Amino acid sequence: MTPFAVKAIQLLVSLSLLIVLHELGHFIPAKLFKTRVEKFYLFFDVKFSLFKKKIGETVYGIGWLPLGGYVKISGMIDESMDKEQMAQPPQPWEFRSKPAWQRLIIMLGGVTVNIIVGFVIYMGILYFYGQNITTNEDLPQGFAVTEQFKEYGFQDGDQILSINGEPLEDILEINRYIFVRDVSKVEVRHADGSTEIVDVPEDAGSKMFESGIMPAFTPRQGTVIDSVWADYPAQKAGVLVSDKIISINGQDVQYLDEFQQIAEANKGNENIVVIARGNQLDTLKIIPDDKGTFGVTFSNKELRSQLGQTKIDYTLGESIVGGFGFGYNTLRDYVAQFKYVFTKKGATQVGGFGAIGNLFPGVWDWQSFWATTALISIILAFMNILPIPALDGGHVMFLMYEIVTGRKPNDKFMEYAQMVGFFILIALVLFANGNDIYRWLFE
Repeated sequence: MTPFAVKAIQLLVSLSLLIVLHELGHFIPAKLFKTRVEKFYLFFDVKFSLFKKKIGETVYGIGWLPLGGYVKISGMIDESMDKEQMAQPPQPWEFRSKPAWQRLIIMLGGVTVNIIVGFVIYMGILYFYGQNITTNEDLPQGFAVTEQFKEYGFQDGDQILSINGEPLEDILEINRYIFVRDVSKVEVRHADGSTEIVDVPEDAGSKMFESGIMPAFTPRQGTVIDSVWADYPAQKAGVLVSDKIISINGQDVQYLDEFQQIAEANKGNENIVVIARGNQLDTLKIIPDDKGTFGVTFSNKELRSQLGQTKIDYTLGESIVGGFGFGYNTLRDYVAQFKYVFTKKGATQVGGFGAIGNLFPGVWDWQSFWATTALISIILAFMNILPIPALDGGHVMFLMYEIVTGRKPNDKFMEYAQMVGFFILIALVLFANGNDIYRWLFE
């Protein structure tokens, strides 16, 4: 089975599970408050259904359009736009006849379930699989640092000791912390053994995003050649796969970042490169092309062998506490980075089903499947609570207005608001999936 098929199946299974659970979040409180639910659907049944069966007063079914799901609650202005029903006198079993606080609970049910599901999955992952973290002992070679962050005082080979005075459990999270959290000071140990507290500007995260420095810190990588590009300078000079670069222009190099810095300084000129091939050394003369390209990629096998991990196991109690913290931080970080959507660059990176599908690995792995499903569940919760008519958040917004003012928006206004919200959602779906298609075709 191809990686694309594996990702597509995982996406379908994950979304189906989350949609059903989300709609149950509306369905259960509606039934508890004796509100009639006419339909419970996975996917949308425009014109026809793939499957449907009526049990009691509710029709359960599967639609053919996989853009979500819905429950149709009697006496509620929703995506069904059932004006005929709304023109009739209110009935005791209808949504509009229930107190505002009950309607609010019904509308918040889906988002609440998505949050709970995400947190519970994280708890289960920690309990059954534990957690692998990378410490400074696991990464003795430290990080390679982008040039922009060197201006702040970071150096190649730095190890991360603490952030804002607190030790960082997994040092590979340094990029995420600076990107979305309020990081002002980072204590580092330089390659020469000295320690320093580096002041991080408040807009460092924004600069990372706007300049495309993602990530700013990467584990230092060796200089073993993984592939040689046809008809590029390195191939013409005689470079072979598995060669290891020892020096360039008389300067010894151990890590890829060192090689890149020296090569960049000598861009456009002849470079004297010493390579190790087996037990022999060879000296090659390489003149990169006009763009400074040598025409090689470097292997990360050596990095993977050097990059250790520390396994943390959790008891049931520890997994509950740890999973709650993990879920909370996931939600907080996603909300924090949502601001970038409203930038010109951020808008171009909004993704649809293709982007969501690529969150899954190309091979089936249960731990990765559940971790991605938990992330999507939390994202769905946040997106659904946005105050856009046609989303749960839109209904909640109008209900809060009613609770505060004591006045219910009239049905005609709600109909128009629902239509506007629906068109906004369709436009967003088309835009996001259009971005996916563009990236697939041109990137």
